[in-house]
Amino acid sequence: MTRTMEMVLGIIGALIGFIGAFFALFIGSVDSAFNGSSELNGLGASAFLFSATGLIGAVVVKFKAKLGGWIMLISGVAILISISLFGIVPLLFFGISGLMGILRKDKSKTVAG
Repeated sequence: MTRTMEMVLGIIGALIGFIGAFFALFIGSVDSAFNGSSELNGLGASAFLFSATGLIGAVVVKFKAKLGGWIMLISGVAILISISLFGIVPLLFFGISGLMGILRKDKSKTVAG
């Protein structure tokens, strides 16, 4: 059974996560320009890494559904922790696709003999 829906939702979540991470990095750069230092740079970098991990999970879900689902679910929660409000939409996409990867059963073809 193909897991195209999980992969597409994971890729969309990763792209939105990258956008949120770049936005956090931008705001962190502006903040460090005015105040000297900002912890938003580190949080944006971690959101970027977790978005990349979620993208890897979206690819893995085609071959090993449960592993890819767990990777996407953990990445979605980690993005939410990293960039809070900007991480809600990636969490929704990663959460839905991760749960679909974990919980959805494959239809196995049984041959009557």
